[in-house]
Amino acid sequence: MDYIKITPGDNVAVALTALCAGQTSCGVTLTEDIPAGHKFALTEIPTGADVIKYGAPIGHAEKDIPAGAWVHTHNVKTGLSDVISYEYHGMQDTGFSSLMPPDKQTFRGYRRRGDRAGIRNEIWIVPTVGCINSVAETLAKEAAAMVRGSVDGVYAWMHPYGCSQLGGDHRMTQDALAGLIHHPNAGGVLVLGLGCENNNIGELKKVLGETDPARVRFLNCQETDDEIEAGLSVLEDLIGLAAVDEREDIPVSALVVGMKCGGSDGFSGITANPCVGVFSDMLCAAGGTTILTEVPEMFGAEQLLMERCPTKDLFDKTVSLVNGFKRYYQRYGQPIYENPAPGNKAGGITTLEDKSLGCTQKAGTSPVCGVLSYGERVTETGLHLLSAPGNDLVAATALAVSGAQLILFTTGRGTPFGSPVPTVKISSNTPLAEKKPHWIDFDAGIIAKTGDIASRGRELYDYVLRLASGELRTKNEEHGYRDISIFRDGVTL
Repeated sequence: MDYIKITPGDNVAVALTALCAGQTSCGVTLTEDIPAGHKFALTEIPTGADVIKYGAPIGHAEKDIPAGAWVHTHNVKTGLSDVISYEYHGMQDTGFSSLMPPDKQTFRGYRRRGDRAGIRNEIWIVPTVGCINSVAETLAKEAAAMVRGSVDGVYAWMHPYGCSQLGGDHRMTQDALAGLIHHPNAGGVLVLGLGCENNNIGELKKVLGETDPARVRFLNCQETDDEIEAGLSVLEDLIGLAAVDEREDIPVSALVVGMKCGGSDGFSGITANPCVGVFSDMLCAAGGTTILTEVPEMFGAEQLLMERCPTKDLFDKTVSLVNGFKRYYQRYGQPIYENPAPGNKAGGITTLEDKSLGCTQKAGTSPVCGVLSYGERVTETGLHLLSAPGNDLVAATALAVSGAQLILFTTGRGTPFGSPVPTVKISSNTPLAEKKPHWIDFDAGIIAKTGDIASRGRELYDYVLRLASGELRTKNEEHGYRDISIFRDGVTL
């Protein structure tokens, strides 16, 4: 088939391959060429009428759109408004309660303190301030020669913050670094301070809370004659401790998986995102945890998430999550609905509703079990919503900070980046997977041919358990593409 009509009530269909003017698809004769991933009208859509995709409005027609015409940014406008009010009507039945847990419910991981589990056994260097990034990077490079046993590598998380920040920005930096220091993928952590910074080790410890003194060490560069020599001595000890750690069978209920998309296209909401949604439902049914973020890409689909809140308290937190991000834009005089990006539009996404209705399919059908503020670490199981922006690296870092041991990243355009944790690139279309095999880990584009989302979702679940067990490495791990980016909202002194 060369098109898909996603739900029976849609008045547009999506071209699965490039279609030509004059040919007949989905019962209509096309009046113009339709690029792959783009939409065409199945009936006349009058000026002002809703354009329906995924069974919901994705905007309204700015002018009369004849049947068979290309439906895109030139004739459709968003229907979204600014901060709005919502009413709670109880949780809607999505069918999740009838799902059977998957057969395989263990992976081979590393047991950590506090009944947590890691899927990697790495040594992390966390600078308290950007002034010592180069020291951290030098230590990581020189300590690589010390790696032995089950240690997977030594990594430094450079960032430009930790000083000259005020209020909320300063606390967000501390919360982000604390989340990395506590992360279970690290078998040992060197917290590297300068000594005179706002976020000095003493101040960071107030936010950090209890740590394992054997596995988390602290070093102030200004207090030692040779910070490289002292740092390498600490790293030698940490590597020695972690080197004897062994993988063991651990219930999948200990898995926390972040979900993010970037460079979406017209196939994302048809293939990759619903494929991740099947995975999310499977993991949650087995007692595990998934985290959905990029709040601005919930705009237009937020009510579908709100209808999955089992309590009024969770509903209210979800409302605050959404409207809080809208107010953040308003505070700086910026448009709330600047999305979609140029690459999204080129791939067939027309409005933010179009993008959001596709993006939120990563959350599957499970109920919302928690709403996390930026930097907050997950403590409960099930599906969570996390406050973070749409920016790929900022959002991926936020997922890791909240405890995700790995991230499922769907993409229709492709990207090589990696976060502090294994970042699985899932292509929405097969040509991307074929063109960029050194970027893409898992091809969901085959769903466009088979139409079988459930089977590919189960294959993704099996893939993730193998990845978590150390049988596989992601492309970003293989290439050493790893970075962090901390969210900020304020002045720099």
